[in-house]
Amino acid sequence: MNNNQTTANIITQDQTYYLNTFGARTPVVLTEGKGCRVTDLDGKSYLDLVAGIAVNVLGHSNAHLVETIAKQAAQLIHCSNLYYNVPQTELAARLTAWTDMEKVFFCNSGAEANEAAIKLVRGYFHEQGSERYRFYSALNSFHGRTLATITATGQPKYNKPFAPLPEGFDYLPFNDLDAVKEVVAKSDTAGIILELIQGESGIHPVSQSYASAVEKLCREHGVMLVVDEIQTGMGRTGQFTASQTYGIRPDVISMAKGLAGGLVIGAVLAQGDVTNGFTPGSHGTTFGGNPLACAGAMAVLDEYERLNLIQAAAQQGEYFLSVLTDVKNEFPERITEVRGKGLMLAIDFKEKEAFAIRDALLKAGVLINATGPNTLRLLPPLIIKQTEIDEFCEILTDILK
Repeated sequence: MNNNQTTANIITQDQTYYLNTFGARTPVVLTEGKGCRVTDLDGKSYLDLVAGIAVNVLGHSNAHLVETIAKQAAQLIHCSNLYYNVPQTELAARLTAWTDMEKVFFCNSGAEANEAAIKLVRGYFHEQGSERYRFYSALNSFHGRTLATITATGQPKYNKPFAPLPEGFDYLPFNDLDAVKEVVAKSDTAGIILELIQGESGIHPVSQSYASAVEKLCREHGVMLVVDEIQTGMGRTGQFTASQTYGIRPDVISMAKGLAGGLVIGAVLAQGDVTNGFTPGSHGTTFGGNPLACAGAMAVLDEYERLNLIQAAAQQGEYFLSVLTDVKNEFPERITEVRGKGLMLAIDFKEKEAFAIRDALLKAGVLINATGPNTLRLLPPLIIKQTEIDEFCEILTDILK
């Protein structure tokens, strides 16, 4: 790597060589991180409340994760799924136990995990000789960027440019139980795919009554309930999965993001009859479940146990929401709502000022994400301290003043 690079040079090279998928990114080149802070190429430090979009659950440069990665990389990085490997097998046993599922398939991303979930459900009904194939997801949902998962995503801005789209996907109003009652009774309905807390649209939780009723309706009608835990999983909502937070047990869940603390990994987990939806050769992956990623995920789970991070996420999330509420009460004419569960939080503004406030926070040394013109999203590392929460709220208060 060229150590003489400048921020301007990196941005120019990106615009020259990288496909224009991200447009004009935040004009910061991050080079290193420690804990909840990252540093850019110019030496400026930032409090990181994005965490790689819910990926860096242990923050940056966690010693156990780094040591595990280095040790495994020196031993065996990849061997393909033609052979068994120890980290994959151990992680499969551990992750199914933590999620209250029975079987798992490892892949490389959240989109791949949702794609596998869709195939698993359709494969199950095919093996049963059933004509069920149709999936229903919620409006304003987000499930990935492959052709199938952008079709399952209930936002036309993501899928319309790539028509014709795969057939067999329709949308329901979010948190609308009557709409679910109508579609589960249809003979071609295979699955309901649901985010219990919509992340990309701005941290919108379903109600407890809705979650419980959808689970019951799917059971009664033989429809598979797939819960997308890619952003809500890994303890972010105060339990290991949001499904556990809501007290439901889906047929299938998908996970990714924080599972290996920054290494590339995804997982689809299932329980019950739907686990028979895959047969030898019906699905596969080259890189999924490789020894390096699985060893990293095991190290992450080690740290969850050592640091009691699931309980910490619940406690710090409760504290964070309380101090954000104080900020809202100080600026009732600016902030309309603060909401969330655990360390998955949002701030809504009355006016379309979220992007401007995000930029002001960047200048003040805080990384935060705006999901739209009115909403800031907070997905900090689960190791965040109360002093860092207070620091953010003080900076935000100064900006709003």
